[in-house]
Amino acid sequence: MSTSPAATSAHPERDALRRSISNTLKGSAGNLVEWYDVYVYSVFALYFESQFFSAADKNSTMYVWAIFAATFLMRPIGAWYFGRFADRFGRRRALTVSVSMMAGCSFLIAITPTASQIGIWAAIILLLARLLQGFATGGEYGTSATYMSEAAIPGRRGFLSSFHYVTLVGGHVLAQLTLLAMLSFWDKPEISTWGWRIAFGIGGIAALVVFWLRQSMDESLQASSIEAAKEGRAKASGSMYELFVHQWRPLLLCFLITAGGTVAFYTYSVNGPKMIQSAFAGDDVMTGTLINLGVLTFLMVLQPLGGWLSDIVGRKSLLVFFGIGGVLYTGYMVTALPKQHDALMAFLILAVGFVILTGYTSINAVVKAELFPTHVRALGVGFGYALANSLFGGTAPLLYQAALKTGHVNTFALYVTAVIAVSLVVYVFFLKNKGPNWLDGTRQ
Repeated sequence: MSTSPAATSAHPERDALRRSISNTLKGSAGNLVEWYDVYVYSVFALYFESQFFSAADKNSTMYVWAIFAATFLMRPIGAWYFGRFADRFGRRRALTVSVSMMAGCSFLIAITPTASQIGIWAAIILLLARLLQGFATGGEYGTSATYMSEAAIPGRRGFLSSFHYVTLVGGHVLAQLTLLAMLSFWDKPEISTWGWRIAFGIGGIAALVVFWLRQSMDESLQASSIEAAKEGRAKASGSMYELFVHQWRPLLLCFLITAGGTVAFYTYSVNGPKMIQSAFAGDDVMTGTLINLGVLTFLMVLQPLGGWLSDIVGRKSLLVFFGIGGVLYTGYMVTALPKQHDALMAFLILAVGFVILTGYTSINAVVKAELFPTHVRALGVGFGYALANSLFGGTAPLLYQAALKTGHVNTFALYVTAVIAVSLVVYVFFLKNKGPNWLDGTRQ
């Protein structure tokens, strides 16, 4: 850390841990809000769909999820821009800019007129706002994953960095909780007419609070590195040339590590709740929402346990657990969950999937951060993740909807399983369980 008062303290280790926890919590708060803004779209899509597209259009649901998928095209661009910015001028500044952009776009969506008022322009504004949010999210992931991994102290990096996904999943939980609160007071027509606007407005307001909170975070990039970048002496910092020419091996590893994890994450955590939402539609809409809220909270709580376990048994062990479990379980979950009308069974089926998924989500931030040296870490983590996320993660909900519509759900399940299997090969043969890494400064 560039700010380290613990070094002159009478209890340096205790103070370093306290400061590490403080920075982790501050970084987590911003991540929580940004991912709430991401997931409020998927949670409320069923409700605002008719406001941006004609209710008579049978393809309106496909259009909504096509916009969801399109935002992922902006993530590699956001990862490049913010990754370069973070590696040259500091993680804190990059994180502050990204959350400001998320806030503005959430407010824009909240006040956008409906299709009945301005026609196709409603859908165009929604698309543009979501593309900008995709750009901001591309920067948020790599920079926050890097910051939280760097802010954590050795020996507890798995546990502390796992809060990256605690807050990522927490954003989804908050979005579900917002929907549950609205369903307690209003009917579906009211939420579809104006309630969804409140949900987006909450995200915008919360992001402004985080903007203020992030001003007090310590900077994890050394002050000398920032000064060198300002003076033009650190040309390799945040450089795409440096990344592709000298760091292409860790970049490729980052991409392949992410591929199976991200397709599983969106299949399990986005498609899974949608399957439950559809199975418990109609009079059981509250039941479906409660199941989703409970099981996503369960996934959130699992993250620190997975991170803590990785500090003991190693990162590779958890990734291999996820890979084997994903290959064996995905087909069953995707085909069985939509048919469940028993609340407990629906919860258990998705909960087992989330236990498997935790093998990836709880440690994916620190695993990727350990691959790269400091001067290209934010860029490498963000760009490698964003490429895989755009190709395999963001498209998963759209592909599932297409498979559902054409009756090829089994083919979709096979596709997800195959991508996870490819990543499993990487986990087994190309990763070490423990050993020298860039974060600890032991890799040369």
